[in-house]
Amino acid sequence: MTFTLFLQNVLNGLSIGSVYAIFALGYTLIFSILGIINFAHGAVFTLGAYFTYFLMGGGTGFNGLLANAQLPINLPFWLAAIVSGGLAGLVGVAIERLAFRPLRRKRSDPLLTVVSSLGVALVIVNLIQYLVGAENYTFPADTYGSLPAAINFGTAENPIPIRTVQIVIFGVSVVILAILTYLINATKYGKAMRAVAEDATTASLLGINPDRFIVITFFVSSFLAGLAGTLVGSSVSIAGPYFGIGFGLKGLAVIVLGGLGSIPGAVVGGLLIGLVEAFVPGEYSAYKDAIAFGLLFAILLIRPQGLLGRSFVQKV
Repeated sequence: MTFTLFLQNVLNGLSIGSVYAIFALGYTLIFSILGIINFAHGAVFTLGAYFTYFLMGGGTGFNGLLANAQLPINLPFWLAAIVSGGLAGLVGVAIERLAFRPLRRKRSDPLLTVVSSLGVALVIVNLIQYLVGAENYTFPADTYGSLPAAINFGTAENPIPIRTVQIVIFGVSVVILAILTYLINATKYGKAMRAVAEDATTASLLGINPDRFIVITFFVSSFLAGLAGTLVGSSVSIAGPYFGIGFGLKGLAVIVLGGLGSIPGAVVGGLLIGLVEAFVPGEYSAYKDAIAFGLLFAILLIRPQGLLGRSFVQKV
């Protein structure tokens, strides 16, 4: 492998791995608070991509209830991405109110909450298909304005072309991860959120409203999912309503690999899986998911709690 190819693979891996990390952080935040996995997260990922596409003036296809429709607006990509993230966050709040809160207040079996979130995911996916059809949607060619399609690094004799979208994805991901780390570790909301995650009952005795911070967590988690969907959709295309299913499974692999409930673990796990996939030879690209999950299996055999997860000692 030449140095040029090696560097390209590293940059490709960091680009997709950073998206995995953002997406997996949404899983991690909710797991930290409630101790459960939100299986509707992949559907919210899909919604984020669709929201951005339509807010940028994209039209629907020939199928679905809203066939050949178009919103009378055309927002720039960065603004559409922020607005779509906010809309995805509101969807997350609605999911918490409808699928999680009633069962949580009745102290139901956590398995029922998992089933409920799966049901919400199916409803969202089928609603998307009913409204806008199942065809692919491609972001406009000028999504990133006047930026070139690729930027050459290296020397004139040995250029290293890197797609601009990959640089944008990595840059946005780093900024989002930095902001989220600051919010969780250095603000009163982050500290209160961590207190609720540690012990909701004790936090309520100290004047913290657990329901309020659970709602905030769902909003932030879904905002991250929507933003990740936007970044991936702008890089490739929106491959129909089931666009987020594969990323949902990959996000689960990331948080298990990094350690359930560990925010640094989600980042490390996402980047590691992204790099592993990038270095899979082209002739074996169809098996890159299998290779990534094989890595997960091998690491868990050695360290069951994940790379940065904590092992829990059960008292008897």
